[in-house]
Amino acid sequence: MIIEALALGGLGCLAAMGLGVAAKVFYVEVDPLVAAIEEALPGANCGGCGYAGCATAAGEIAKGNMAPNGCVGGGPTVAVAVAAIMGVAVSETEPEIAQVGCRYPLQRADLKYRYSGATDCRAAILLAGGPKECPVGCIGLGSCVQACPFDALSIGPDGLPVVDEYRCTGCGTCERTCPVGIMGLTSVSNRIMDEITVEDCSAPCQRRCPAGIDIPHQIKRTATGDYQGALAVIKERNPLPLICGRICPHPCETECRRNLADEAVAINPLKRFVADKERESGQRAMPYKAPATGKKVAVIGGGVEGLSTAYFLARLGHSPVIYEARDQLGGLLRTAIPPERLPREVLDWEIEGILAMGVEAKTGQTLGRDFDLGSLYDEGFDMAVLATGGWDAALMLGDPAQMTGMPGLELLLPLMLSWAQGHEVELGEKVVLVGGGKQTLAAARGCIERGAKEVTILWPTSEDTTGVSPEELEKAREEGIKMRFKATVIGLEGFGGRLSGLTYGQPANGHAAHQETLAVDTVIAASGRVPGAIFVPTSPRDEEGKLTGKAWHTVMPYAPPSGGPGGLFQADEAISDFRAAVEAIGAGRRAAASVHQLLNGDEVTAPQGMLARDTQVLTVDKVFNLVQAPERQPMPLADEAALLEGSSEAELGLSEQAAREEAKRCLNCGLICYYRTKYN
Repeated sequence: MIIEALALGGLGCLAAMGLGVAAKVFYVEVDPLVAAIEEALPGANCGGCGYAGCATAAGEIAKGNMAPNGCVGGGPTVAVAVAAIMGVAVSETEPEIAQVGCRYPLQRADLKYRYSGATDCRAAILLAGGPKECPVGCIGLGSCVQACPFDALSIGPDGLPVVDEYRCTGCGTCERTCPVGIMGLTSVSNRIMDEITVEDCSAPCQRRCPAGIDIPHQIKRTATGDYQGALAVIKERNPLPLICGRICPHPCETECRRNLADEAVAINPLKRFVADKERESGQRAMPYKAPATGKKVAVIGGGVEGLSTAYFLARLGHSPVIYEARDQLGGLLRTAIPPERLPREVLDWEIEGILAMGVEAKTGQTLGRDFDLGSLYDEGFDMAVLATGGWDAALMLGDPAQMTGMPGLELLLPLMLSWAQGHEVELGEKVVLVGGGKQTLAAARGCIERGAKEVTILWPTSEDTTGVSPEELEKAREEGIKMRFKATVIGLEGFGGRLSGLTYGQPANGHAAHQETLAVDTVIAASGRVPGAIFVPTSPRDEEGKLTGKAWHTVMPYAPPSGGPGGLFQADEAISDFRAAVEAIGAGRRAAASVHQLLNGDEVTAPQGMLARDTQVLTVDKVFNLVQAPERQPMPLADEAALLEGSSEAELGLSEQAAREEAKRCLNCGLICYYRTKYN
């Protein structure tokens, strides 16, 4: 008995010694920071953050590889607790939720392959050589639903994923799971910043809309009676639906796929219908705004582009202030469009809605007279955007000598008009003219006559395609006029309210483009419109973040690739006021998106694969088995007597019944898909 007890005791001692040695050998010191963070996390091990469990996530937060608010399952309370442990503050951010990028269900599609036996989307796409014909279509087996850790996804009755916005945490698991990329994360700001690319399942009408409205989504909501939802879709890309519903030339309808069967859907009247509904109710539906960033941006010009720029800046969380030379906002919408086409109370309602977003407006303020870039920086503005329009808008001011409002930047046509009327503009000694033809030569000679010592013309084309004969060019050289060919203006720079330099680029043989900066007093552009430039301060800031000087340079907002010469003074311009309005809305949104990139410390870049105007995308040129829907609903028109009295608009708008019937005609198109059965 004693021997057995001693044996057991010896074994116990040996085991204890072994455990002690193992503890020394395999001991892992627990970082108290990691332990504290893990304690604050919910312990759900859901994987929504992208890491394997809360313990791993805690380690990544401690290393700085994951943000303190990276726990998508814990919510704001956990984010605040983790941030306190890390010794940092958590600012309010805009939530993201899942988004389905396919609108046509699998069971209604023409299948190229059938996935017999496969129960997982990733497995199905590997069978039989690939997916169904559409490269982005939903495979429909619901792998995203199974992968979602928060039960925020389900397969709807049409076979497409449905997102529960209240359950979705924006973890991105569905996005990582989907093999064809139709699942993604979105937010209001993301959709404002988004551009249609070659990768998207976009409809022909949406691709052609200068504002980029998701037209099928808008019309689908209208068809179901969700008018506020339809208006919300429109206002994500267009802050002036009442106006565009009246004056837009609706190029979207030209591209409507229903034209292949009968007649386009009345897209523009449907836009007007939901916007009229809001105005008639008297209850303005305010769009979502991102959390405030504390950044101030001056928008110079209160026309369509300026209003749109300010609207989208406000929605992105910034604080825009519009400076308008006239006593009222609206630009050419107020001065050039007749009231029977655009009633002034409609214009005022739209402008009031933009101001209600937190946009401030200062009217009767002219750049170069009442303020300049230097004074804006003194007032604490982080950036400024020039959106003063073109020569047509400037002439409405009644003063041809004040075309752009910016000392040192002139437009060719108004400048020559002011000379003809006896008005003189201070040019300085160094003048650069950009673009044009024979008129540019005439203006260059006019500058020399008025005392300019150094005159340079930057031609965007080669020497033999300027439209000017070689003899005339040679004579101009003999007169002292310098010339650069295939020259693209990259940017301007200056100090306070004056220009001081212009940078241009020229192609070099097999090498990077040659760039040169010219000292300038005045730049004269043959372009019909003032460029929508962003003025970025270049002076350093002190310890309190205040600018120590008034130096600046311009940055161009990104734009759709056009195939033209490009540069700051682009040739592709909208001349018609009706056409220019909707294109100016798109330009204003891109300007706001570009400013947002700059304020976040990023470079201005267009999204990869952004559609150009001539981009070829997958589409169809015929429609088959289309069951005839009702004919297009006509727009009711005012009678002649009412128009003569001035008591009515020319077009009266669709009734609710007509709008619902018209919305049902939409084929809900994608790249190659479209609805082919009768609507309910």
